[in-house]
Parts: sequence; structure tokens; C-alpha cells
Amino acid sequence: MERIESFLRTINRAAGAAAGWLCLLLVLATVGDVFMRYLFHSGSVAVQELEWHLFALVFLFGAGYCYDSDSHVRVDIFYSKLNDRRKALVNLAGDIFFLIPFCDLVITKSVPFVLRSWEILEGSPDPGGLPLRFLIKAAIPLGFTFLYLSALRSTLSNIILLKKTSGAGDD
Repeated sequence: MERIESFLRTINRAAGAAAGWLCLLLVLATVGDVFMRYLFHSGSVAVQELEWHLFALVFLFGAGYCYDSDSHVRVDIFYSKLNDRRKALVNLAGDIFFLIPFCDLVITKSVPFVLRSWEILEGSPDPGGLPLRFLIKAAIPLGFTFLYLSALRSTLSNIILLKKTSGAGDD
């Protein structure tokens, strides 16, 4: 079980690294767009769409990594006061009852949407926009697969922790 957890963590770290590099590309595209608009009074719909696409990829690929590294936003009024065993129980319940079903829903509902986009080789409806919109739509189920894998890793990690502390009692 620990080997599976380690493998899933490796996948999420790779997705997080990709999100990091995409951030750099996003910054470069945004700076280039600003320079073009304000210095040369020339804009590009394609560059603006590229910014949105890169932002979507950063979010979709980075969400699983953020969850995996426990760097996501958490409202921890009560959680911060819990011991490790109770935190593991809360995390396990959240993964099983909320995050995994939500990821499953998004993945299963987005696949037909993505397939239709690929069938028609969907592009931007805007003149001068990016022609390969179907590619960015494919990132939706992929990104949620990364988040799903992160939730599975978290579930395994919490089960391992609960097994190790099963005789320790609940302080």
C-alpha cells in the first residue's frame, strides 16, 4: 500500500512541476501581451486566449499537487485542534464522501463534452483565436484525474496512519 501511495505522489509531483512551468509560460504570455498592447498598440486574440488556456492548465494540473502537498485552503476552526488520528479520520471522510465522488462526477460528465469537441476539431469562435480548443478541453478530465489520484493517495496515507495508530488511543 505504501508503494502505491508513493507512486501516486510521484504522479502528482510531476503534474505540479508541469503547473509550475506553465506559470512561467503564463507570465511570459501576459507580459508579451501587455507590451504588445501598450507599447505597440497591437493586441492578439490568440495571445489572450493562450493566457486563459495556460491559466486553466495551471489550475487543473496544480489542484492535485496542492491537495497532495496539503497546501490548499482549509477552514480549520476545529481541525487545527485535532490530534493526528482524528485529522486522518476527517481527511478520510472528506476524501471518500466528497472529493472522490466529485472528481468522478466531473471526469465522467466531461468526457462526452471533450469527445464531441475532438469530433468536430473545435477551435475558437473568435477571429484570430486559437484553432485547437479541443486540446484544452481534454485537460478537464485529465486535471481532475490528477486530483482524483491525489485523493486516492490521501486516502491510502490516512488508512496507513490509522492502522499505525490503531492501538494508540484517541487523545
